[in-house]
Amino acid sequence: MKVFQHVTDIGDLRTALAEAAEVKRDRYQWQHLGRNKTALLIFFNNSLRTRLSTQKAAMNLGMNVIVLDVNQGAWKLETERGVIMDGDKSEHLLEAIPVMGSYCDIIGVRSFARFESRQDDYEEKILNQFIKYSGRPVFFMESATVHPLQAFADLITIEEHKQTTRPKVVMTWAPHPRALPQAVPNSFAEWMLAADVDFVITHPEGYELDSQFVKGARVEYDQMKAFEGADFIYAKNWSCPGVTRPEDYGKVLHDYHTMMDWCVSARQMAVTNDAAFLHCLPVRRNMIVTDDVIESPRSLVIPEAANREISAQVVLKRMLEAL
Repeated sequence: MKVFQHVTDIGDLRTALAEAAEVKRDRYQWQHLGRNKTALLIFFNNSLRTRLSTQKAAMNLGMNVIVLDVNQGAWKLETERGVIMDGDKSEHLLEAIPVMGSYCDIIGVRSFARFESRQDDYEEKILNQFIKYSGRPVFFMESATVHPLQAFADLITIEEHKQTTRPKVVMTWAPHPRALPQAVPNSFAEWMLAADVDFVITHPEGYELDSQFVKGARVEYDQMKAFEGADFIYAKNWSCPGVTRPEDYGKVLHDYHTMMDWCVSARQMAVTNDAAFLHCLPVRRNMIVTDDVIESPRSLVIPEAANREISAQVVLKRMLEAL
């Protein structure tokens, strides 16, 4: 595996899930793969779970790990061609990337949507430059449009806790005080559609996700109807994807004070099939989900976060095997 971006990059999901279970039983049996190999983890944005889980996964495999915070521990980087660099950016990404590649064997990159241009974000201009110029395998640690390590961990969690062969999984939009990217919901939808689950998306009108990630998904605008009989509830906010109105890309279409009935509470959970609650974290309590729901015995947010180590290790293991 040279690039990890989409669910198709992981191959057969049953095989990947079986491999994840094997990794979880003994995280350290493949340390020979990473001996004298280096993973470079590059963060253009903040991180807690992704940084810790990916670094731990690489160490489990015997790798050396270099972590670079671009905004704190490096020169400010210019990303656009044709720019006269007379401002505060001292180095261009086109020189920085091959230099980074010369110091490592595998590169992970985290770079959020900027909301300046839908086209630039959805073309993944920054991550694709790493793929093109680094000369190394590249995995996405969340980008402008996807977060595959999170979605893989979500699927592992569902597989571990499902009580029916084909559970009903509902992804619900929830209110938030500021604009958030679509990366997590995009990837979650992509992975659920590839998995053997009954998948439903619910959100207010205007928040329709891009068809490249949700084609074939059932969308229900009535949240309570969507929740009926659900086995898993995955809550997440996202800003307007700008599918029908590009000028609305990255906007919050409603004052969140008027949308608080979308916050996942006991009222919604009461119509589910005693559903488990999932969220990628960090979560804003009593906006995305109420205290009683996230603290209930059916909340899986901590096991879900722990599985981030497992999803990252499967990806790194496969990349090492392909070197």
